[in-house]
Amino acid sequence: MHLLWIAIIFFFAVLHLVHLRADFPNYSRWMDWSKYTDEGWWGNAAIQHFVRGSWFVPGDFNTGAALPVWPFLEWVVFHFTGVSVQAARALAVSVFFCNVLLSYVLVRLQEERWVALLASSLIAVNAFLFCFSRLAILEPLLLCLTLLSLIVAQHIGSASATRVRKTALSMALGSLCVLMILTKTTAIVLLPAILYSMWYPQRRDPAAFVRSTLLMGGVAGLLWGGYYALLVRLHYIADFKYLFAVDDLPRPNTVFGWVSTFYYAAHGVLWIDRIVVVLSLLFIAASLLFVRSLWHNPTFVSSLLAIGGYIFFIAYHNNMQPRYYAVIALFLFLVVAISTGALLRSRRTFGLAALSAIAFSLLLNALQVGKFTRHPEYTFVNAAEGLTRYIDQHPNGDRLLLSVSGNEITLITGLPSICDDYGTIDLPSRLQRYQPGWYAAWDEVDPGTLEDIYTQYSLEEVASFPAFDDPERSRLILYKLRPLPSPKAASTINTAGIPFMRGE
Repeated sequence: MHLLWIAIIFFFAVLHLVHLRADFPNYSRWMDWSKYTDEGWWGNAAIQHFVRGSWFVPGDFNTGAALPVWPFLEWVVFHFTGVSVQAARALAVSVFFCNVLLSYVLVRLQEERWVALLASSLIAVNAFLFCFSRLAILEPLLLCLTLLSLIVAQHIGSASATRVRKTALSMALGSLCVLMILTKTTAIVLLPAILYSMWYPQRRDPAAFVRSTLLMGGVAGLLWGGYYALLVRLHYIADFKYLFAVDDLPRPNTVFGWVSTFYYAAHGVLWIDRIVVVLSLLFIAASLLFVRSLWHNPTFVSSLLAIGGYIFFIAYHNNMQPRYYAVIALFLFLVVAISTGALLRSRRTFGLAALSAIAFSLLLNALQVGKFTRHPEYTFVNAAEGLTRYIDQHPNGDRLLLSVSGNEITLITGLPSICDDYGTIDLPSRLQRYQPGWYAAWDEVDPGTLEDIYTQYSLEEVASFPAFDDPERSRLILYKLRPLPSPKAASTINTAGIPFMRGE
């Protein structure tokens, strides 16, 4: 029975590798910006290394300065495969495989085998995770490192661990925490979950917990401080600070505004799976009333801390992008699986009812995953290839493309690009420095970008390609950049009224 169950989990995990070039499904419930920019942005250092010869492009959006772990892994993969979206996504799916396995290992530390298999099933079959784990974004790797950290944290306090073993594990945990933060800075809100997993087995030996914490913190501080002092501060401080500056979104300034923000951040959890979310709320209530044994399971409590921490981050950040909930989804599934096991032991009837609801949820998700697998879409991939083909067939100075989705297009086709929306040097200066020959925008050009471009170029619309379901990004429009005769002429242009030139 267990072998059959494992085979089913393996089958759904492998489905994540099918049609890797396909777009994020159009007309899904999850409208997320990551599907047209983030794969290129977060892997930009690795992409630029192979396309332009250097991972660092002065003045451009150099995310690798602050978050180097994911682009380093892509750099290793691209050495063997070349730059391609399939290779980047295959790496992400490989990390997802690890997440399914590590989830099993983590739950198995405290629970029976079938509970761990149930957790792995919920992760492998979920349609929401199917979509986001197939993108080469940061969340899968962050989850992988967090799961590893939780496993190591629980082993630190195990009764069989010697003093030397605890020391080695504490130092390893500090290293893992640094890797988490250098993968995605939101890892900070997951640290309480890791500390709890380390504290609970050592709760009767406070001195041992303090020693472990100091070792972990010392190693983490030494590694992160060394990275910051020797690399960032000496060479890339402007790019490091810039990443946090552009990510600082407007926040509410009233109590009602904050309440609404936290409500919508919590409400976004419903994107994951409505049935599972409702079950998790019932399980939490049950744990407070009559299944209090759940609070003696460090994985259950750590998962709740991880969920709460990430909801807090989403609300404080005031940016309810669905991809953020991929982290919450995995820990939510751990909570549901562990709670189901506890409920079956104490209230068998309720436990069987919960299992029936979970089975129904798994069936619905399996059907949706099957639909996504059978009907892949290639609208954005086709648009990127069509745009690159047009540029190759109609030379216009430098082949370099200027676009907010430029890094994503580079990942798909290898066309060199820089970003028009983000960068440590203002756009007019970057235009003068890199002199791109082409510009691509979604549906319409941003007025501020238009004003910057018109300091040195006029725009000629030459091609348009259908792309996403998003009404603001339904068409990728390609413009030829025509240099203006002189800076003096550029300064006299009325950017509010100048018409586009219409080309081929």
